[in-house]
Amino acid sequence: MSVLRLPPLPAASGKQHWGNLPGAALSLAIAEAASNAKRFTLLLTADSQSAERLQEELAFFAPELPVLHFPDWETLPYDLFSPHQDIVSQRIATLYQLPELNHGVLVVPITTALHRLAPKRFLLGSSLVLDVGQKLDVEQMRLRLEAAGYRCVDTVYEHGEFAVRGALIDLYPMGSTLPYRIDLFDDEIETLRTFDPENQRSIDKVESIRLLPAREFPLKKEAVTGFRARFRERFDVDFRRCPIYQDLSTGITPAGIEYYLPLFYEETATLFDYLPEDSQVFSLPGIEQAAEQFWTDVRNRYEERRVDPERPLLPPAELFMPVEDCFARLKRWPRVVASQQDVEPGIGRERFAAQPLPELAIESKASEPLGKLRQFLEHYPGRVLFTAESAGRREVLLELLARLKLRPQEVEGWPEFLSSDERLAITIAPLDEGLQLDDVALVAESPLFGQRVMQRRRREKGRDAGDNVIKNLTELREGAPVVHIDHGVGRYQGLVTLEIEGQAQEFLLLQYADEAKLYVPVASLHLIARYTGSDDALAPLHRLGSEQWQKAKRKAAEQVRDVAAELLDIYARRAARQAMRSGIRNSTTRPSAPASPSRKPRTSRPPSTRCARTCSPPSRWTAWSAATSASARPRSPCARPSSQCTAASRWRYWCPLPCSPSSTTTASATASPTGRCGSR
Repeated sequence: MSVLRLPPLPAASGKQHWGNLPGAALSLAIAEAASNAKRFTLLLTADSQSAERLQEELAFFAPELPVLHFPDWETLPYDLFSPHQDIVSQRIATLYQLPELNHGVLVVPITTALHRLAPKRFLLGSSLVLDVGQKLDVEQMRLRLEAAGYRCVDTVYEHGEFAVRGALIDLYPMGSTLPYRIDLFDDEIETLRTFDPENQRSIDKVESIRLLPAREFPLKKEAVTGFRARFRERFDVDFRRCPIYQDLSTGITPAGIEYYLPLFYEETATLFDYLPEDSQVFSLPGIEQAAEQFWTDVRNRYEERRVDPERPLLPPAELFMPVEDCFARLKRWPRVVASQQDVEPGIGRERFAAQPLPELAIESKASEPLGKLRQFLEHYPGRVLFTAESAGRREVLLELLARLKLRPQEVEGWPEFLSSDERLAITIAPLDEGLQLDDVALVAESPLFGQRVMQRRRREKGRDAGDNVIKNLTELREGAPVVHIDHGVGRYQGLVTLEIEGQAQEFLLLQYADEAKLYVPVASLHLIARYTGSDDALAPLHRLGSEQWQKAKRKAAEQVRDVAAELLDIYARRAARQAMRSGIRNSTTRPSAPASPSRKPRTSRPPSTRCARTCSPPSRWTAWSAATSASARPRSPCARPSSQCTAASRWRYWCPLPCSPSSTTTASATASPTGRCGSR
């Protein structure tokens, strides 16, 4: 269902400008155009942040439309580091899906689109399908995985890793959300299961899995031989002093090898080679300037680093597509430049009837904090959809709207809102901006709460955002206990410099039990955290190579899940029982203490009124407090008895108040005949 009046898309090699699309209206226009078109859509942005935001917004407005994101390596040109395996996994999975899609959207930054890529035949020819009942030779499988770039490890945690333990093979394929466990009976695949990399426990059975290469280049013997031949032909240097050449010759995949990718192939491809011939292009303003700036940065880094004889560099034109060639390729397809800025209507220029939302920020210090929102809802004639980032934030927003005596209908997403007749609705969506049309408005929580809303970018599961993160080496002192995410608690012994393959590199020196030493590159500082347990002198000292740390992590994770399950069970049972309102005579109620003459009483209601209010039937707050308590903190909220509920009828009232004693937040209560008040 479309809410925008879209103009006809340009013909082949034509170009249009769409303007006046503020906020999320830009994503809505692209989503509706891509959904209505019978062709594939390429969306080019000026930076990675815009690409990630647009991917989330497109998936919200068009949930049935395949929306892919081709991420950047997140390394600088000619860098000495390789991209993270999760990024490589997403890139390979996206490239593998593109030739099979005739309808959908690919969101990519223009700087990423300039990279030269592996030819299509590499990905298509390097994939492998495993089925239950298939014959499998373990040794041949090991060799094939290593040739595809997979790493043999003891325990599988990341993409591109595998482990062989007798008749079990653990494997984390590229492009897969979970690793797989292959259980063999003799030389036949008996079962295929997914498993959790955190606790290594099996989850579900599957019938088949598809294996993609672990890297964007081959590591087979023939490919390495070809790389060495092209390296010698391309560079006039002493190969014995080149770490890249020597490491690859000995079977080691060196860091930064991605910037020698053309040496693995006779010819490379570009992102445009993976797209269907009848694709269409949407682009945001500023991609031309971003591409030119990126090309300038590449040339500058090449000139700065080309003088190193031990690490010769390929010219920029061999690694990246020139800007002129890129936009020449784009001219083959119809293109629409969509902008939030206003444009003058004319031939090839379309102005949409969208408006930015007015100022709706909550003013906590004003006499009416929600005054701006109330005025907007009173004067706006159309329907309004509110969005929140999570279920907890949705409940907070519902409580605020309840102050205006508003009760929005909860919906699953944008399509359900459009198909309903409710004037006000609310849903969970990762949106930062809203939109306003003639008959439909979308209000995100960010404009309401401002800086108080926590941003969501790059939520990596293993990243610790607490106070124990070490952001600078000066925060560490020698002998202090530190925690390595993979090896456990050790002692920091300072910063040392080691010469690796003729190059000086800095490492953190950590000492473990039995005087074992671990050298951690400075670039991997994010793997180290402060020890925040007991006193430093009582901190444990783990042994390298043992399962002690892994067992401790698994046990802690199990305990957290057990506590969360118990809390959810307790609150679910409390929420399922209805409270009983009891008529309480004032004569049987204990008189309240007199108020201080220098302080205004908090409330003038009699105790019986407060008790009746507290012991009202369960409200929405109960379910929300149960969910947030179990997920936010592993402890039970304050469950205390109300002394004001002691009546002649000898009933007791359970008042689980997740608040301070001075709070008057309404909570649910349960009642049971007993002799005196008590708490669980």
